[in-house]
Amino acid sequence: MTEDIIIGVDLAKNVFQLHGAAADGTVMFRKKLTRVQFHRFMTDQQPSQVVMEACGGAHYWARELERLGHQAQLISPHYVKPFVKRQKNDAADAEAIVEAAQRPSMRFVEAKSEDQQASAVLFRYREKLVKQRTELINAIRSYLYEFGYVVPKGPRHLRKVTELVEGVSTALPEEVRDICRDLLDQIVAKSRRIDDALKQINARSRQGETLKRLQTMPGLGPITAVAIETFAPPMETFRRGRDFAAWLGLVPLQNSTGGKQRLGRTSKMGQRDIRRLLIIGAMSVINWASRGHDFGNGWLNAMLKRKPRMVVAVALANKMARAIWAMTMKKEDYRSPAAV
Repeated sequence: MTEDIIIGVDLAKNVFQLHGAAADGTVMFRKKLTRVQFHRFMTDQQPSQVVMEACGGAHYWARELERLGHQAQLISPHYVKPFVKRQKNDAADAEAIVEAAQRPSMRFVEAKSEDQQASAVLFRYREKLVKQRTELINAIRSYLYEFGYVVPKGPRHLRKVTELVEGVSTALPEEVRDICRDLLDQIVAKSRRIDDALKQINARSRQGETLKRLQTMPGLGPITAVAIETFAPPMETFRRGRDFAAWLGLVPLQNSTGGKQRLGRTSKMGQRDIRRLLIIGAMSVINWASRGHDFGNGWLNAMLKRKPRMVVAVALANKMARAIWAMTMKKEDYRSPAAV
């Protein structure tokens, strides 16, 4: 590998901007290439350090460049922005990528494999279907409300919607009935696709040993396990479970100065899908605990007596994140606090 050159690439759909610099920052070349020219140029180029922003298509190009013998690295766009000088353009972005990559303390994003990206597409596909189904249900609820019929939120109340639409005694214009019937058919189709996607996720969650191990934790199901494997970097990149919890944004936001520590709400920095799923899982554990189910967790019972449920859920999600790191690193199944 050529150690004395680093190439920053500002990715786009058709035109890529390259900035080549030496180890001391001396500019060696600036190029604007198409997709085909970029691939040909990197094929002829000596093995080098190539840095890109972690954006759309970046993981694909990272794998392609690795196949060509280069060392591909990805940087979060948030870390590149402070290095952009004056006006923002493709050339300035490519130069900023190089300068950011030369920082000794810079944090890089782990490139995803094809299998991880396939899991991500499946996860996003299901999330999109759920969102579209929710929009359709809310549309029907709003239409019925215009004629004096109130339907509660959620797909579990669709039977009531069907009864109102098909009911003989319901005072609805025929045009509104036809529209609601069409929306109900779309909801049924969306529900089938959601069920099919969930079956694929469940099947994927039974394939790996790590996925099976994660699901031994209360409040952590197949969807959360697949999300952790898909979106989280290797656990070896974190020194301890506290770092993984901080990466997820499950720690207080600091605004400290002058030696005085000021902690606010959760930072919400990091991977939002895993954070959201862990909080939902923690809330399910809290609901079971409030109904008398004993998880052997004295800390949880004591917190529920002193703090609001949502605050306890975020704190429990933080503990779950630390336990996930420990389970993955030690390759052990979940052990309840009482068993420990």
